[in-house]
Amino acid sequence: MENSVIIKCLNNNKSISVSRGTSLKDIAEKLGVNLSNPILGAMVNNRLRELNYECFKSKTVKFIDITHPDGMRMYVRSLSFVLSAAVKSLYPSAVLRIEHSVSKGFYCELDKIEGELTENMVTNIYKKMEELIAFDYKFEKRNDETEKVIKMFESQGMFDKSELLRHRGQYYTSYYCLNNHVGIFYGFLVPSSGYLKVFDLNKYYKGMLLRVPKTSDPSQVEDLVIQNKLFDIFREYSQWNRILNVTKISDLNQSAENGKAATLIKVSEALHEKKIANIADKIASEKSRLKVVLISGPTSSGKTTFSKRLAIQLLVLGITPLTLSLDNYFVNRVDTPLDENGDYDFEAIEAIDLELFNNHLVKLMNGEEVEIPQFSFETGERFFNGDVMQMQKDNILIIEGIHGLNPHLTHLVSQQLKFKIYVSALTSINIDDQTRIPTTDNRLVRRIIRDYKYRNYSARETIGRWSSVRRGEEKHIFPFQEEADIMFNTALLYEFAVLKPFIEPILLEVQPNQVEYSEANRLLRFFRYFKPMAACEIPPTSILREFLGGSSFTY
Repeated sequence: MENSVIIKCLNNNKSISVSRGTSLKDIAEKLGVNLSNPILGAMVNNRLRELNYECFKSKTVKFIDITHPDGMRMYVRSLSFVLSAAVKSLYPSAVLRIEHSVSKGFYCELDKIEGELTENMVTNIYKKMEELIAFDYKFEKRNDETEKVIKMFESQGMFDKSELLRHRGQYYTSYYCLNNHVGIFYGFLVPSSGYLKVFDLNKYYKGMLLRVPKTSDPSQVEDLVIQNKLFDIFREYSQWNRILNVTKISDLNQSAENGKAATLIKVSEALHEKKIANIADKIASEKSRLKVVLISGPTSSGKTTFSKRLAIQLLVLGITPLTLSLDNYFVNRVDTPLDENGDYDFEAIEAIDLELFNNHLVKLMNGEEVEIPQFSFETGERFFNGDVMQMQKDNILIIEGIHGLNPHLTHLVSQQLKFKIYVSALTSINIDDQTRIPTTDNRLVRRIIRDYKYRNYSARETIGRWSSVRRGEEKHIFPFQEEADIMFNTALLYEFAVLKPFIEPILLEVQPNQVEYSEANRLLRFFRYFKPMAACEIPPTSILREFLGGSSFTY
């Protein structure tokens, strides 16, 4: 057997022969790899590995730092562990819950404490975190029989973790130790606590906000952006989850195993219908002043189905909606603005003929007839074919698009005439008390399924485009979400369990030698924690039908 292996490094296109069992950390040093920030891990044959990973076969390696999505995830997981350890040190009986992302950070609450969480308590936790980071404790990874790990977590009151491990059905389980604290995380950590110097912790509502570094400048924490409306919608759905007693994956799995899946689906769908009806009621109550409903939200948030369901509820109230598509108002392709790479930027608001669009809006609201343009995506040019529109007394315009909440889109229309809705899939269940499920994962899974089923795109192609899609959302959608009069959460409590059998075979098509394999593998590992639920109980008007098929709406 050969005693050496060849490591090819993609960061500097160098290859090196090293002894079998050499760690990634030693390989990075031997190769002299220098990134703009500390190395946190590496892609080894397109699979994420920690720096203590030892190479016994020849590999292709790419080292990553915090600017890589997986690097940021490693940082946030590790920081969450430090927060958990700090809370346990100071308040042994408290239960830390890291609930959701908001205001460029992660909202956390403490249960089982005397009285309310105070500013002084948050300061003490922050100082304890600084102490743990200053000592530069290693995140020690251990592996043991699952039953022993379950008993260990139960002895420390971590039943959220033990319940999830029972559902996995694995012989052995890995967990981490930080000083005298233990935790389990569904992904890798950075090498030691000393890597986590950039963070902040602030009192926020009844809890606290854990703030993390900027991807664009990891030496600084993200700016605090107040998002009261987004926070309120998260809190509303979290309260519903507690009423239904489904706040974690283990609760969802129990529903699947106990024959309660059908009821959970019905209740979740009924909640959606009730919320949409309430929004329609609010619009109807202000019908005397309202002329246009603007609907915005990121990709795969279910905007289209939401719009159609809202239209039905408005019809029930005697209001006839007219739909005006922003796609019809694209400027000719030769006039489309370019992005930083010199490519057409179809998501820029300047890609829309704002003056013509606003001129038509004003005329429609004055009761005038207008000829609606059409846009040929084949030729890249606008044309007219005699398609006219005119608003009657019982009409209201519904406009759906990513720029819906941007005030510049409808700058000639008075605010008094507009009702603005922000729609997104805001995942409201967690993996366990300290591990949230990113809302972006919810939308990515939906989009992979829809692209595969209806647009003939592979999972690899959708994953490859995702970073560009996310940049567009950060630029064109998220800055305006607090402009909304009301927000609607399209995430369904049961949906990951239903999506599991749809997404897994699609993700398995991504091959190990493709760069998208790492992300596909991460999602596959995530879905291992779910027990599947059958899709047959999902009604044809459900938002999920937009992605799975079987909808009674025409798209």
